[in-house]
Amino acid sequence: MTTTSDVINPATEELLRTVEQTDEAGVDDAVARARAAQRQWARQAPAERAAALRAFAAVVDAHVEELAQLEVANSGHPIGNARWEAGHVRDVLQYYSASPERLSGKQIPVAGGLDVTFNEPLGVVGVITPWNFPMTIASWGFAPALAAGNAVLVKPAEWTPLTTIRLGELAVEAGLPADLFQVVPGRGSVVGERFVSHPDVRKIVFTGSTEVGTRVMAGAAQQVKRVTLELGGKSANIVFDDCDLERAAATAPYGVFDNSGQDCCARSRILVQRNVFDRFMELFEPAVKGVVVGDPRAEGTEMGPLVSKAHWESVAGYVPDGAPVAFRGDAPTGPGYWFPPTVLTPPRDDRTVTEEIFGPVVTVLPFDHEADAIALANDTPYGLSGSIWTENVSRALRVSRAVESGNLSVNSHSSVRYSTPFGGFKQSGLGRELGPDAPLSFTETKNVFIAVQEEH
Repeated sequence: MTTTSDVINPATEELLRTVEQTDEAGVDDAVARARAAQRQWARQAPAERAAALRAFAAVVDAHVEELAQLEVANSGHPIGNARWEAGHVRDVLQYYSASPERLSGKQIPVAGGLDVTFNEPLGVVGVITPWNFPMTIASWGFAPALAAGNAVLVKPAEWTPLTTIRLGELAVEAGLPADLFQVVPGRGSVVGERFVSHPDVRKIVFTGSTEVGTRVMAGAAQQVKRVTLELGGKSANIVFDDCDLERAAATAPYGVFDNSGQDCCARSRILVQRNVFDRFMELFEPAVKGVVVGDPRAEGTEMGPLVSKAHWESVAGYVPDGAPVAFRGDAPTGPGYWFPPTVLTPPRDDRTVTEEIFGPVVTVLPFDHEADAIALANDTPYGLSGSIWTENVSRALRVSRAVESGNLSVNSHSSVRYSTPFGGFKQSGLGRELGPDAPLSFTETKNVFIAVQEEH
């Protein structure tokens, strides 16, 4: 019996589409077809694979507005953000289209012969994506994996599958073999688990919660299957007394409330040196209240709704009556899963300080000195992102080296560029995505020694 899932517009609560869910037999069929397509793909000349990825990028470029509007409707992303996200998919494909001709291997000096290495594709890669940035995070997996000669199956999140499904159609339109890049909608407990258990899926790329990531890792261990995991975060935005305080306060909302706080890189803990704490809060309040929350279709909107009713209830549970709310921004009333930007000033051991809320809720905490800031920033099982605000170059470097996090920004809130590596320390993940070396994580290194006979 066919099962389906309803896709809801989070800004209006209206039904957008009903999506058919893949069962285990459907996954097995997709894997079998992907295996056959991968063997053909890997035999193509590197320049041909590069050209195919450039063609895919060009087709995405021609559909940026369509993809953006689809993301606005499905995910509630503001239209400006959604256009950037669709353009990012194009850029990631374009960037990795250069890789097939540059996976060169090595020639290593040895005695008695010639030693060379080859970067062999793994085969079929399973990519399991989250609901918060559906098409961008999918591209971080499928673009370098295809470039390295693999076939890719993508399981989009049940709440937000529409842009990924459309990318699968655009890949075929661009001329990629139909079975090489397949989007496989379905439940995590069915499709995701079959990716993990299927012996012909040789690697899992998973982005999501640390709780589910540990299960993926444990399941993959049964077959010594490779994994890349990009998991939770509770990142710190550290504001020292010698920084440009006006700029730090003005930009802080965008470090945490972007995508309604539904971002594993969200700087959801702001740590402010005690002697400038009160002044920071004075500057921060109008910045928070100035965040434009509303119809994601409107050009000026900066923050849309939360993704679903269930997620709204989860976020709201962190701000009960009597919570230490310093101030709030505005949000629409009526239909839609709206939640205002919310600033809390709790004690250091409060659960809002230690747990990933994944919504537009930020805690602001005072610290006394540099060592205290570092200790507080590191007092978390996560280590994904973070920001450091200071005009002192030595302090910026000291603190950058001391904070246990994979991606740090000094005097900014930048986290992700497709040309630089991205990933987490501790329970924020395993492995790195993006950057020049990403295709290598979808290959095995094969070493070949060729003996050379001495001339007699």
